[in-house]
Amino acid sequence: MPLAFPGFDLTAPDGAVIGIIGEDPSAVVRSAKPARYLGPDAPLDLSPASSILLDHTFARQNALARDRAALALESLRRAGTTVVIVSHEEDLLRRIADEVWWIDQGKVAGRGDPQEVLAAYRRHVAARFRESAEGRTAPINPRMRRGDGRAEVLSIETIGENGAPTMVWRSGELASVKVRVRFAAPVADPVVGIMIRTRIGLNVYGTNTELENLKLGPRSAGDTLEVTFAFRCELCPEEYTLTVASHDPDGVWHDWLEDAIAFAVADTRYTAGVANLRATVRMERRAAGGQNVPA
Repeated sequence: MPLAFPGFDLTAPDGAVIGIIGEDPSAVVRSAKPARYLGPDAPLDLSPASSILLDHTFARQNALARDRAALALESLRRAGTTVVIVSHEEDLLRRIADEVWWIDQGKVAGRGDPQEVLAAYRRHVAARFRESAEGRTAPINPRMRRGDGRAEVLSIETIGENGAPTMVWRSGELASVKVRVRFAAPVADPVVGIMIRTRIGLNVYGTNTELENLKLGPRSAGDTLEVTFAFRCELCPEEYTLTVASHDPDGVWHDWLEDAIAFAVADTRYTAGVANLRATVRMERRAAGGQNVPA
């Protein structure tokens, strides 16, 4: 039987599996009165019932239990059971749900085709994630620090396209890394460099002032320099670290900060790997003779 959600103008129809996603969909969940309610710690009981509401019940289920549940849900769907699944797992809802409701701040922000609604939700999450890190700078906490002390890295800032500090870059935005170095002794030809790594230590991108043909020296004791590296952040959504160093051209370190700060990259969609190459895809269908035909 249909399952109504009073106060939200929402009704889950017979024989449908509805997914609910959002930052806090609890108000919607509390408004319903299903024949069977299963909470986060409840056994996954998908025996016949007129309506079932699963409130994060899949969260603790393994892959085998989920495959069995998908089969059981198909039987319930054909029997006319209304099933509502509350979950933060987009892949789960994309696989199981006939329709997705996106709840934001106690209101319906979107409902309809799972692919379309989840894409809109993903854009919303990426924007909120980026906003949450605005104005914040990651603390310097290197995994290892070494050097002869002729220079000291005083600060490292990750800057967004709007010129404000941030701990999260949006994939594709113009990003900057600002490094401030103070010299404790004369250095004839200092070099300042950066290296971006994944959280598991894979080198992603590195450059320095020597490679970029920017001469910094000679420097005297007491001099302070601010060096800014700017680039398009064409990275996939993930967590990264930034290594920063001041050194001589022959590699002798003044101050080397291994994995000095952490930052993240957000995007509106999942992309595998590290480099976001923004591929475009097209299709041509060819007949047996090799000529193009309408797709």
